[in-house]
Amino acid sequence: MYEAILIQAGLEPNQATVYGVLLKIGPSTARKIALNTPFKRPLTYNILEELQDKGLVAKKEDPGKVAIFEPVHPTKLNELVEQHIQRDRQVQKQLESIMGQLVSSYNLISGKPGVRFFEGLEGVKRVLEDSLTSKTEIYTYADIEAINKYIADINKSYVARREKLDIKKRGIVIDTPFARNYLSNYHKTVTETKLIKSGDAPPFQTIMQIYDGKISYITLEPNKMISVIVEDRHIYEMHRYLFEFTWDKGQAVSAPDPITPTAFS
Repeated sequence: MYEAILIQAGLEPNQATVYGVLLKIGPSTARKIALNTPFKRPLTYNILEELQDKGLVAKKEDPGKVAIFEPVHPTKLNELVEQHIQRDRQVQKQLESIMGQLVSSYNLISGKPGVRFFEGLEGVKRVLEDSLTSKTEIYTYADIEAINKYIADINKSYVARREKLDIKKRGIVIDTPFARNYLSNYHKTVTETKLIKSGDAPPFQTIMQIYDGKISYITLEPNKMISVIVEDRHIYEMHRYLFEFTWDKGQAVSAPDPITPTAFS
């Protein structure tokens, strides 16, 4: 009746069957339990031992008497579910740590670009963290006013980690008084920035990063933050070339105006 749910909670099908039987018939010998299951006694005994290991069955052995097995209170299942959730989270983190390698291998054999899509602030964090694995200098375009407005704390943590890892970055931003002051005292040991004229272009509220054969995009519109990582050699090489071309046209950041400077991604 509820075996399917017990299985989802982390029990094997045969374990769910035996535990369900125990809940129906109460404390019993292995022989009686086996008679109420499709399993023979030796297998039933093994399953009961497995359930003991999970803390769902207690075994009572009195001298000279046959052992009695009884079910532990079903609330014990909550602990199993929580353990299962914790294992899933750990596996997810481990998978995320090698996802870039897996995507790279897939790209090599398939010739298809790898695309990963994320949403919200957690997506922003994950995409920025991916760039912290970079073995090459990062090239970036960024709207620093949007960064300062929407992800200042995330960016502060990110740049501190990047500096600690000594990951170099070159950045191109639109030339504004705010940008000049924002960047004037920025972590220059690991970051070099140039400015380009904007004309009448509106703020683009985006971060684009180019590194290790990947292109990442982060949109900083508060109601629909979207982050994407594209891994493709041809797209990467194109953007890398365009960045270097634009970089040669850019202007170095000059001395600041009298406004308090901060930092940028």
